[in-house]
Amino acid sequence: MNLPSIRQLQYFLAVIELRHFGRAAERCFVTQSTLSAGIQELESLLGAQLFERNKRKVMPTPLGLGLADKARQVIEISTDLVEQAHGGQGTLVGTLRLGVIPTIGPFLLPRVLPGVRRQYPELKLQLFEDQTGRLIERLNNGQIDCAILAFPYELAGLEYEIFWREIFYVAFPRGHPLSQGGAIPSAKLPADEIMLLEEGHCMREHALSSCHTKGLQGNTAVQGTSLYTMIEMVAGGQGITFIPEMAVNSALVEQSNIRLRPLKEKGPHREIGLVWRPTYQRKDDLQLLAQTMAEILVKE
Repeated sequence: MNLPSIRQLQYFLAVIELRHFGRAAERCFVTQSTLSAGIQELESLLGAQLFERNKRKVMPTPLGLGLADKARQVIEISTDLVEQAHGGQGTLVGTLRLGVIPTIGPFLLPRVLPGVRRQYPELKLQLFEDQTGRLIERLNNGQIDCAILAFPYELAGLEYEIFWREIFYVAFPRGHPLSQGGAIPSAKLPADEIMLLEEGHCMREHALSSCHTKGLQGNTAVQGTSLYTMIEMVAGGQGITFIPEMAVNSALVEQSNIRLRPLKEKGPHREIGLVWRPTYQRKDDLQLLAQTMAEILVKE
C-alpha cells in the first residue's frame, strides 16, 4: 500500500493554513507547480478531494479539514523520531520534552535554564506544566521524556535523580502578631489560619508532613489553585501559608506585602528531582541535566 510522503503532508498543511497555493509554495520553498503536483498526487493516493479550487480562492473540503490534525500528528512524530535519533549522537542535543509542577516551574526554571542553554545550545526544551499525578501519567504514556517533581512521592517504578533540597517558609501578612522573628515551630502556628493548596498539589502534603503538630490540616474552607493565589491571599490578610525556599527571592514574593519566617522543623522539607522512565534511551543525558541544574543552583 502506498502511503503519503512527509513532503506531501507539509504541502497539504501549508495550503490548509494559508488558503493560497502561491503563498504555500513560498513557505515550502518550492515552485507553485511543484506544490500543486504534490497536492494532486496526495489526492490521487487518498482517492478523495482535499480542496475546492477556483480562480479566486482555495477552500478545504470537510474531509481536508478533518485530515489536517492527523497530518500534523504524523509530521510531529516524524520530527521527534529524527530529533531523538540525532540526540543519540551527542550530549544534550535535540528536543527534550520536560514536565514541571507549578510549585517549582516559575521559581526554578528562570534560575537554571539560562545556564543550561549556555552549556548546551543545541538542546531544545519543550516545557509542560501540570500537577504531579498528571505528569506521571504523561511520562508513562510517552507524551513527555522527563519531569521535575518534588519528593517524597511514590513513583511506581520510575527512575529519578535528586538535584536540590530545600526548607519551607511560613508567609504572614504584614502586621500579623507572628510576622516578626526567626525560625518558627509549627506548634506555634494558628491552625485555623493556615491556607493550603488544593488537593492534587504535592506541596500540600509536603507542607503538612513537615509540621509536627497533629491535626494540623489548615483552613479547608480556603484552598488555592497556585502559589501566586496563596501569596496574594496572605497579602490581603486572609491567612498564612507555606512557600518553598526557592520562591523566597522571586519577584512574586519580593513585591508582595508579606513577611516570611523559616519553618523551624528540621529540613529538608522537600527534595527536587528529575524523573524518567527506566526504558528511556537517553538516561545519561537526563542525569547530566540534573547534575548541571544542581551545579547552577549551588553557584548562585
